[in-house]
Amino acid sequence: MTREQAEHIRDILMQAAELLPDDAAMEIPEFFDKWEPDIDYVAGDRKQYEGLLYKCLQAHHSQTDWTPDVAVSLWTRSTTEEWPEWVQPTGAHDAYNAGDKVVHNEIKYISKIDANVWEPGTVGTESLWEAQD
Repeated sequence: MTREQAEHIRDILMQAAELLPDDAAMEIPEFFDKWEPDIDYVAGDRKQYEGLLYKCLQAHHSQTDWTPDVAVSLWTRSTTEEWPEWVQPTGAHDAYNAGDKVVHNEIKYISKIDANVWEPGTVGTESLWEAQD
């Protein structure tokens, strides 16, 4: 096989990877281009950053201090964990919805409402989160 043929096959595989659902895509983050600064991204773009797969939440022009691991209003880490660690939402785009499962302070919680941005287990959130045994 020539180098040109190999590059062509790689291009086809990378295009096919874009069509995968998130759970399958997370199995092969190396098939996705690496995140870079000074690039125009659109909502839905999936990029690899530090070996993990992230999905773009809103269109933007990237910059060095907006890496996917810190720019949570722009990127969300793809995960298939049933009980991911709770992360403080920054707005409606990443708020928890009714039925979403999280772990916080080693306790499992299920959100009782849509657009839930409250920290589980804090005073007054009993009507927002249901702690699991």
